[in-house]
Order: sequence, then structure tokens, then C-alpha cells
Amino acid sequence: MKQERIGHPARPHIDALNMVGYCVVDDLIPPACVRALAQDLDRDFCRTPVSQGPFYGADTVRFGGLLNKSSHVAAFIQQPLILEIVETMLGAWCDTIQLNLTQAIEIRPGAERQVPHRDQDMWRASAMLPPDHEAEFLVNVMWPFTPYTPDNGSTILWPGSHRRRAEDLIDPSEAVSLAISPGSALLFLGSTLHSGGANRTMAARRGMIVSYSLGWLKPYEIQTLVYPPETARHFSPALARLVGYQVHRPNLGNVDGRCPSHLLDGKRQLGAVDALADTQIELIQAFREQQVEPR
Repeated sequence: MKQERIGHPARPHIDALNMVGYCVVDDLIPPACVRALAQDLDRDFCRTPVSQGPFYGADTVRFGGLLNKSSHVAAFIQQPLILEIVETMLGAWCDTIQLNLTQAIEIRPGAERQVPHRDQDMWRASAMLPPDHEAEFLVNVMWPFTPYTPDNGSTILWPGSHRRRAEDLIDPSEAVSLAISPGSALLFLGSTLHSGGANRTMAARRGMIVSYSLGWLKPYEIQTLVYPPETARHFSPALARLVGYQVHRPNLGNVDGRCPSHLLDGKRQLGAVDALADTQIELIQAFREQQVEPR
């Protein structure tokens, strides 16, 4: 892992993720910023139809592409402490991380408890690894817009379930549901068993989930379609890289053999340019040094 990036504020949260599979980071974003974002998304919450299917739930509203809907979203996605934690947790298994999705979620009164699941199971390879492997595929970050409580559908988590990956269902008595305030964030691993809770109150529970995954995986939300070059060229370079305008060494995700970031200046360049990891460069150098010129 990228140990050199671990600062004092990140350490207890990284330790908690490793030990129990989740953590809460308090008071990361000013409540006024949360209110501004929630206000920007209010119209979409009101006009988006309820979800369909037994997984999403009939009494929930979900929509993505949030960078297109509010200028406040970027501050949440690029929150420095969150990125430090995520890059540390995922850095052992990828060259770069990527934005996996941004999704606004409303759990309405009367919504039933969601089926327990691990988000990394969307990638079949995760299920093919041995149960005791330690590779992580993503980190989720839940940002409440309204206070989350066990009564209104706060996320239910199974502590230590990231170390029990062969178990699809674990006794409900082992689960916890946390109270989380707007401005704070709940982080949990893709290998952590969890579910959305039932809303037994008379008010909707609203929030946003931002998730980050290994840069070589196909993301849940195809970021470069949600944010095509004409949109992403207005992002900061760092944000554009997070949504997919970067090559993952060696040479993954290229366009015409080049890093896709070259699409953002409006001048498509031709001619392949290698993007190799240090280990591949060392192998090439070793190969060259072993070559013997023919006599």
C-alpha cells in the first residue's frame, strides 16, 4: 500500500477499515455545503421515478451523473482526507483509482430493508478469488443530506464481514446501524456486507454515495459517457483523471494508443505513446541488456 501517503488524520480511519470494514469520519464538509448540494438535487429527487426491481427497492429514488447536476459535488468527490484513505486502501492493487459512481439516494417512508450484499460482487473476479484474499475492489463513501438514523434507513453493516467473504448471509443480530450527521461521511469497503435500512419514519432519508474503484475495472457508472470530453474539459485536471481521462499503466484505457486526456484540449492527436509501469520498464531494460549482437 502507499504507506508514504498516510498522515496522522487518516491513520485511525484506515485502521478501522482494515479491522471492521467501515468507519465514520465526522465533520468533513460544512453543513452549509451539504444543504447547498441537497437543494441543487431537490428537483431531481422530486421528478425521478421510483426505482424498479427487488434490489433497488420500490420505495427508493436513485439517480447518478451528479457532477452534471451540481457544482458542489466536486468538493465531496475530491475531499482530500477521503482521497488519501481511498488511495491507501486500494493502492496495492492498482496504478490509479477511478470514480466508480456518484448516486443520489432517497429512501422513502415505508421502504423495506434492502437485501444484504457486497458491492464488489458486481465484478465476477472477486468471487473467484480465495475467501482469505485481501484484495479490495472499491471503497464507498456515503454522504447524508438528512440525518441518518437506525429508524429512517441508515446503512446496515456487518462488522468484520470483509474477512468472511464466503458468507453471503450473516446473522442479522451481528449487524449495526449508525447515526450519521450531514457533513460527516460513512466509508465502507466493497467487501463489507451491508444493506440499506427500512424507513420506519414519516420523512424521507436523502443522501449521496460516492464510490471509488481500482482504475483497471469497468466502473458501475460509465464515467466517460456520463461526462464526455466536451463536459470533462471544464473539470480540473485531477477531477478529469478521476472520471476516466487517464491511462492506467500499462496502456489500459487508451484512445489511439494515447492517454485519453488528450481529447480534452479539442485536438485529437495520433501516434501511440507507451504508458508503462516501472516494473515493465525494468523488464524491457533487462531484456535489452541480455541481447547479444549477431556476429
